[in-house]
Formats: sequence, C-alpha cells, structure tokens
Amino acid sequence: MPTIAIVILNWNGRKYLEKFLPSVIASTYPGKEVIVADNASTDESVSFLQETHSKVRIITLDRNYGFAGGYNKALKQVKSDYYVLLNSDVEVEPGWIEPILALMEKDPSIGVCQPKLRMYENKEFFEYAGAAGGWLDHFGYPFAKGRIFDVCEKDEGQYDAVEPIFWASGAAMFVRAGLYHELGGLDNYFFAHQEEIDFCWRAQLAGSKIYSCPASVVYHLGGGTLPKGNERKVFLNFRNNLIMMAKNLPPGQLAWKIPLRFFLDSVSAWKSLFAGEGIYFVAILEAHLAFIKWLLFKRKESVFPQKRQGTLTGWYNHSIVWQYFVAGRKTFTEIMKDKS
Repeated sequence: MPTIAIVILNWNGRKYLEKFLPSVIASTYPGKEVIVADNASTDESVSFLQETHSKVRIITLDRNYGFAGGYNKALKQVKSDYYVLLNSDVEVEPGWIEPILALMEKDPSIGVCQPKLRMYENKEFFEYAGAAGGWLDHFGYPFAKGRIFDVCEKDEGQYDAVEPIFWASGAAMFVRAGLYHELGGLDNYFFAHQEEIDFCWRAQLAGSKIYSCPASVVYHLGGGTLPKGNERKVFLNFRNNLIMMAKNLPPGQLAWKIPLRFFLDSVSAWKSLFAGEGIYFVAILEAHLAFIKWLLFKRKESVFPQKRQGTLTGWYNHSIVWQYFVAGRKTFTEIMKDKS
C-alpha cells in the first residue's frame, strides 16, 4: 500500500484548522499521515494543534516562506510515496483519497492529480481555485473546467470525465513525491499564486501527465490568506504569470507573447482605474516593473524546466479573453466549441 502525506501549510489559520482539520483526519485511507507545516504563525495555531490533535505531526518553520517556499522547506522533511498539498480551508469527504490514488497507481505517467473542487459555502457550484481542472490559454491566462474568470458554474456532472488537464489546483494537489523533488519543487520566487501552474507546466515538459479525478470531491472556502481584490494578491498573480511564461514558453513565442501580454494587462489596468478600482491599476503596474526586475537581475533565483520533451495537454490554442469578453462565452463547454 503506497504511503501518502497530507501536508497542510498554515499561517495564522487556527480558525481554519479548528473547522476543517477534523474532516482530513477522518479520511478513510489507512496509509495516510496528516502533517501541518506552520509558516511561523503568530496566532495560537501550534498550541491549538498540540492540545487538540496530538496525532497530527507539526513541522514548524522559522519564518513565513509563503506557499512555495513553505512547502519546499516542509517537504524536505517528509518521506512518503505521494504528497497532498492541501489548503487549511478545505473540507474533504471520507473517501476522497482512494479514487485519485487508484488512478495514479494504475497509470505511472500521471505525476499530478486534483479532485473536483466545489465551493464550501455553496456546495452545488464549482470553486474558483481549480473547479474540475485547470487549463491555460494561448497567452498564458489560466481558467478551469467549471470556472471562467469570475463565473463559476453549477456542478451538474458536465465535467465528470477523468481527463488530462494543464494544471492542478494547489488547494488540493496530489503529486508523486519523487517527481516533486526531481523538478526542484515549487518556485520559491513566486512566494504565492500560480506556483502550482508553473510546477505543472514544468512537469508536463518533463513528460508527466496532469489529471483531474472528479470522483474525488473537496470543498474549498477560498480567500483565507489573501482575499479577492487584495493589492498583494493582484500583484503576485500578474507578476508570477509573466515569470511563468518567460520560464516555460519556447523563445520564439516569448518574443511576441510577452509584449502582447503587457498590452493586454495594461488594458485591464486602465479599465480598472476608470471603474474606480485604483488598487488593480497600481498592482498591475508594480507587477510589470517587478517582472522586468526579475528578467534583468533575479532569473537565477527561479526554477526552470529541466526538460522540454513532453506534450502539453489542457492548452487552449485561442484567447480566453476574447471568448469571454467579446464573444460572450461564459462556460467551458461554450468555449471548447472553438477548440483546435
């Protein structure tokens, strides 16, 4: 029986641990270990765990390394066949592990897999962070089966097929431990946001498959660390997305896609400013400047693809921006009518 380590990265999330950790502990798979890696919390997270969940292993980090750095530090101390990177604000069903593990054991080429993510507060609907599996469009914009930009569909079984995807959600990501370390883990420079997309991109380039397994269902609260609209969150999303493209795209595509993305991002920034959302404008401007700084001075701090031999799946060879804002297609099914 393969071993699986469920590793929850925590930073000042005592209320989430109190609410959601019991469901994780109640998972039925016998070969599991539940671990909380604490990113130097200043609340009562660690003492709460010590007093109420003595069987949960605690890894304490000396400072807040963010999502990427925190997991990299913690997983160096974890020996297991599989890792599950699980957010602290996720409720799971008792048998959520078994379908994914069965799928990955049957097909050794699957390196990363995610369950179906639904909203915790509205359980019939897909959740923003990954829905039924992540895709990427021609210009680097991420979306998911069941979630296009801010539109989350009702789950009516329309995406219940087990299929390859481009990226698995970092809110509940199963990954082979050997692959995680072979690829150098998550990119520390990202700190948080889109590091899982970058990792899955590198994994695909190395020949691994990324899958969604909708038979496994979890419920994600979302926005626990950085709420939607937070300037830091907007900054990290735009900066990290550009860095991810610069790392993983072939040079011939970079020459025109990065300038085009600067233009598209700028349109979004000015649109936000005229709508009275100055935070977005400032965050996107800062993200562009930070990307240029990375490009000129900080590239050596990132983890780059080790190979470029895999075939990309979950890649949408059109513009999701055009489909959503111009063509008016709001669902994954509608958008895939033009798939090529």
